[in-house]
Amino acid sequence: MTRSRARETQRTTAQIVRGYRGPALFSFGFRPFFLLAGGFAALAIPLWISAMLGLVDMTGATTRDWHVHEMLFGYTSAVIAGYMIIAGANWTGHYPVAGAPVMVLAGLWLAGRLAMLWPETAAAMAIDAAFLPLFAAALWREQIAARNGRNLVPCIVVALLAVANIAFHLRAFQPAWGPASERLALGLIILLIMVMGGRLVPSFTRNWLAQQGIPREPVPYGRLDKGLVILAAGALLLWQMAPYAPVTGALLIAGGVALWLRLARWRGWETRREPLVWSLHLGYAWLALGLVVLGGAICFPAHIPRTAAVHALTAGGIGVMTLVMMMRTTLSHTGRERRGGGSTLAACMAINAAAALRVAAPFGGSAMSSLLAVSALLWACAFLQFVAVYGPMLMTRRA
Repeated sequence: MTRSRARETQRTTAQIVRGYRGPALFSFGFRPFFLLAGGFAALAIPLWISAMLGLVDMTGATTRDWHVHEMLFGYTSAVIAGYMIIAGANWTGHYPVAGAPVMVLAGLWLAGRLAMLWPETAAAMAIDAAFLPLFAAALWREQIAARNGRNLVPCIVVALLAVANIAFHLRAFQPAWGPASERLALGLIILLIMVMGGRLVPSFTRNWLAQQGIPREPVPYGRLDKGLVILAAGALLLWQMAPYAPVTGALLIAGGVALWLRLARWRGWETRREPLVWSLHLGYAWLALGLVVLGGAICFPAHIPRTAAVHALTAGGIGVMTLVMMMRTTLSHTGRERRGGGSTLAACMAINAAAALRVAAPFGGSAMSSLLAVSALLWACAFLQFVAVYGPMLMTRRA
């Protein structure tokens, strides 16, 4: 695409956005997806824990498979979609179209969540499986139109996530596809956070330190960072192919240590006064811990429960990183100062405490049920706080 044509396309879509007169919620793709993701997360985890502990009877709807699917392919896919709509506009130079396309995508995601509340049927699976391929196609279309090959990793991840979701639904015909699709989805999401978090966390840290007049900066990206990321990515790839091999466990432990070494170069301790920055460092630390514990669970299964490792990666790494990114992105793209107040601090503390208790629960013996209940309560509080404080920002015009 020539430069003049790119400017013409950008001007046309920008005019569409400026001329949009519908609800502010649909004026930019991140708005409905962040709001839906926050509300869904606040409800889904307490519902699952209640069903798991036998406190509510959901007639088989909220099974373990439902929980896994809805957090990986439901909640997380909504956050990815909301953020990728913004990031894609930055990569391609095309401002996102507002209105009806956003409504269709959000409506399709919501239809999938409703469909998954019933025992799985062909219709329910088709409704749920439609969202990710459609969104992946939209991402690829923009990348191809802009002739931008520098940011293909997120596009590839979303496309493979769509494949994993379809494989998850077909596990009744091929039982081995169930665990494989879960590993693939979790590995892809971790890879995405590793790559994009590796750009964003040190960048946000550098900006905050500069604003505070602190001369010390995160170490710039270099060969060491590249090597450490390749090591962690290689561990995740081996986990896909040989999930129970001792060599996989050892490499995962090495990959987790690699992420910790990378994180230590970003000077996160300097940002202790800003929850929207230090929580991102904690989220990345959860990923590192999760890889180490997952490797330990493979090497020492009698002593380390696999569920503890999985929840360090999901409730910790994914939960913390996505919540904080939604808060920071909402402030930035609704024209507000990117600074967290008391409510943001409370939400950040609650989500990290929820993750810590969920990871500790398998080690809790008779206290396991109590730990799960408190963890679910703290998780819900964190996301309800997000909906209460940031929801009005998402539903109204820029400040």
